[in-house]
Amino acid sequence: MRPTSRLCHSSVLTATLSPIFSHLRSFNQTHKWLVALTLVAAPLYAQAALPKAIQAALSRADLTEADISIIITPVGDKNASHLPAPIQVIDSSSDSSSKRVSQPKQTANVNADIKGNAQTATQNNNDKLNEKSHLLQQSTLVTIERRTIERHEQKLHAYTDDPYTYQSLESIPTILGDKTKTTIINDDGNNANITENSDKTSHINTDATSIKISFSPILNHQSDIARTPASTMKLVPSFIALDTLGADFVWHTRVYHTGLVIGDRLHGDLIIQGSGDPKMTHERLKQLLYKVKSSGIRHIEGDIIVDSAVFKNVTKDPAAFDNSPLRPYNASPDGFLVNFSTIGIKSYPLNDDQASLTYTPQLANYDLPSIIDTRSAACGQARYSLAPQWQTKKLVLNTGLPNSCQEHAFYVAYPDAKDFAARVVAAKWQELGNTLSGDVITQETPYTTAKSTKPTHGLSALSMSPLPIASYPSLNLTKQIYDINHFSNNVMTEQVALSIGAYSQSTMVKNKTKAGGIEANSIEAIDVEAINIKSNAESDITSTNSYTLSDVNAANNKAANNKTINKPTTSLYQFGKPAVTDYPAALQTINQWWQSHMNTPAPYLTNGSGLCRDCTITAANLSELLTYAYSHPSFDAYVNSLGIAGVSGTIAAHGARLPDSAATGRAWIKTGTLNNVTSMAGYVKGLSGQDYVVVGLINSEQALNAYTARPVLDAMLDWTAQH
Repeated sequence: MRPTSRLCHSSVLTATLSPIFSHLRSFNQTHKWLVALTLVAAPLYAQAALPKAIQAALSRADLTEADISIIITPVGDKNASHLPAPIQVIDSSSDSSSKRVSQPKQTANVNADIKGNAQTATQNNNDKLNEKSHLLQQSTLVTIERRTIERHEQKLHAYTDDPYTYQSLESIPTILGDKTKTTIINDDGNNANITENSDKTSHINTDATSIKISFSPILNHQSDIARTPASTMKLVPSFIALDTLGADFVWHTRVYHTGLVIGDRLHGDLIIQGSGDPKMTHERLKQLLYKVKSSGIRHIEGDIIVDSAVFKNVTKDPAAFDNSPLRPYNASPDGFLVNFSTIGIKSYPLNDDQASLTYTPQLANYDLPSIIDTRSAACGQARYSLAPQWQTKKLVLNTGLPNSCQEHAFYVAYPDAKDFAARVVAAKWQELGNTLSGDVITQETPYTTAKSTKPTHGLSALSMSPLPIASYPSLNLTKQIYDINHFSNNVMTEQVALSIGAYSQSTMVKNKTKAGGIEANSIEAIDVEAINIKSNAESDITSTNSYTLSDVNAANNKAANNKTINKPTTSLYQFGKPAVTDYPAALQTINQWWQSHMNTPAPYLTNGSGLCRDCTITAANLSELLTYAYSHPSFDAYVNSLGIAGVSGTIAAHGARLPDSAATGRAWIKTGTLNNVTSMAGYVKGLSGQDYVVVGLINSEQALNAYTARPVLDAMLDWTAQH
C-alpha cells in the first residue's frame, strides 16, 4: 500500500493521536505489543515545538517546520549500550605534530559515557561533565585528529570525481582502518597506543522483552507524513536482507561446462550461472575464471554463456532518472553484474599538451583511446572533463582533459550491463592466457543445449547436460551492506533488494512447490544415478586419446537407458538455483516482511536504493525499523555499515559543517540527498550514555539545493547527542 503524500490534520490532537491509532492494528507478536505500548506511553503533548537550534537552522536554510519530519526516541539501557564505542575527534595544535593535544572542546569530548540518570545537557554541560569526571567511563575505540579526517577527505576528492565509487570498487580502507584495535591516529597517518579491543557490542540481549516500554519520543514532529527519503531508503532492504538471509549469507556464482574436456581443451560451452552477487568486481571475476583455468581448461572450442536469469526484466534506462546515464549511481542491476557496469579511467600527465589514459577493467573488442589532448580548465566530473560517449565499437572523448586534473580517476558507467559483462569476461579470459573459439554470450534465460542457431561440428555438437566445474562465493552480506550504507551504493542495494525476492525462505518454498516437489536443498531429489552414469560414461571417453563419434553416442545411450523412469530428470545445472525474480516479486516480499514484523503501514518502494521520486516513507517507518534492528542478532553488521558523523562515510563532512557538534564520533548515520530532498537516519549515543534512534526527512517543493538543508539535520544530531 502506498501512503498518501500528505496527511491532512484537523487539529493538534488529531495529529498526535493518528500515529497512535495506526500502530494499534495488530498484536500477534510480543514485540508489537511492546512497540505499541511505547507509543501509548508518550504524552499527548510530545514536544510539538522544535528545539531552537533546529528552528534557527531551518530559518537559515529558508525552510519551514512544514518541510521537515523528525522523530527521536531513546532505545535500550544506557548501562548496556548496543552501539559501538564513540570515536574521539580531537583538535591538535598546528605547531607540534608529536605533542599530545590540548583539552578537547566540550563537544569533542566524545569518549565520555556518563553512568546513572544524568539529565539533559544544557549550555553549561561542559562544567557538569568536569564536575562528574569521576563518573566518566573511558570507552574510546579510536582517537583521531580532526585535521587528519579533513586532509583524508580532501585527498579523496582531489584524486577522483566519485570518491564513493572509488572506495567501493577498489575496496579502499576508510580512515579508521582496522577497527578491531584501539588506535590513536595522528596527522602523519601513524597509529599509536594499539591495544586489543574488539569493536563488537557487548551484552546484546536479543530477547524482544529487552525493549524499554517506558521510553517515548523526546521529539516527534510530523513523523506520520510520507516523504521522499532518498538514500535513507537503503536502510530498509539492507536490514530485511540481514533478517531474512543472515549476516553471513553469500551468493554463489557457479561455472559449468557441456561437451567433453580432452587435455586442456573444452569441446563444448562454458556456462557462468549468475547469482546476483552485488560486488563481482573485475578482480573477483578474474579469480573466478582462474578457478576454471586451474581445473584444466585452457581452450574453449564453443562459447562462454553468461546466464543472468536469476533477475528478470530489471534493466532500466540509465538516463531516465536525471538524464545522467554516465554516472555510476544510475547503473542497472543484473543477474551477473560485473564491476557495477562501471569503468575507471585514470589520467597521467605526459607533457604540457597531452595526458595518457588507462582503463580498468579492459573491454574486449572495444577501442579505448590511450592519449588525450589537454586544455586549460578546472578538473570536474567526467561528463564535463572528458565528455565521454559510448559508441558501438569505441569510446569517444569529445573534449580535451583539463590540465589541472594531473593524476586523476574518473568513473563512467557503461550503458548496457550485459554487453559490459561479456566484454570484461572475454578480456579477463584472454588476460589469463586462455583462448576462445566462439563468443561470449550474455542472456537472461537459463542455458539450454539449443542455445545457438549457428551450426556446431564434431565433439562440440554433442548434447550433454551441463556439469559443474567451480563455485565462487561472494563477499558475505555483512561486507556488502557496508558498501551499500557507508558509500551509498545504489546498484548494490538493488542487487540485495532483488536477492531478498530470490533467496528468502518463503520464496524458496514457493520455488520448490513450482518445481513439482523437488527439494532445492535435497540432493536426493535429483537423478543422481543418471548423472553419475552419464559422468562415468564421459569419463570413459575422456580418459583416452583414441575415440570415435560412435563411442560418444554409445556412452550417451548408456546413460539414457540406465535412467530410472519414475525419477525426475533434473540436472545438476538446476540444483540449488534460486527462484527467478523481478522487481514486483522482490518488492512484494519486502512488503510482506514489513506487514509481518512492523506496525506502521509499509513504505512505498519502486526500487531498493531510494533513487526514485515516487518512493515514500515516513519518519515513523524508519524509526520503528531502526528500533526493531537495535535488539536484532545482526545489529553489529547493521550499525557498523553506517557512516560515522564527522569521521567517515557520507556523513564525514558533519564535523566541517558543525565543528562544535556533540554528535561528532557519536552518531552512526545513513544520509540521503536528491534535489529538494535531504535526510538522515540512524543512531546517536547521547553524552549521558543513552542511545537514541533518530530520523529526519526534509522535502521541499521550492527550489532547494539539498546541501543547504543538510545543516538542519546536523543540528538535529547535535541536539540529540547533548542529551
